[in-house]
Amino acid sequence: MTTMLQELTVGTELPPLALPPISRTTLALFAGASNDHNPIHIDSDVAHSAGLDDVFAHGMLSMAYLARFVTSTARQWDLRSYRVRFAAITPLHGRPTCTGRVAAIEERGGERQADLDLTVTLADGTVTLRGTATVALHKAQGDLP
Repeated sequence: MTTMLQELTVGTELPPLALPPISRTTLALFAGASNDHNPIHIDSDVAHSAGLDDVFAHGMLSMAYLARFVTSTARQWDLRSYRVRFAAITPLHGRPTCTGRVAAIEERGGERQADLDLTVTLADGTVTLRGTATVALHKAQGDLP
């Protein structure tokens, strides 16, 4: 789904992106794709030895989900900045939802840009990731920069 960027105003809430529960398969596939094979994310015995109930998602998986959320609103080449701060782990079977709100719209360097406040939250209300992104706005979705 792509939101018409020219319709955004300060305070606009972007349509949320609800993701499926984190599974062992998701973690194994992400480990392969990211080349992050830290056993804390894929080996229950290692997680237990660290005092955890079970494995948990890579922080970068949540960051990737949030980037997917941003690019469901803006085209990849319109992304001007993207920053995140990790706030909590995403446990196995956690159900992340990405949300965002337009915090500001400003003219910068001859380009109209929107600043987005972003969050990844689990079903129980735990915020696992907070971030910001800046995207270029154009008159129509098909317009080139």
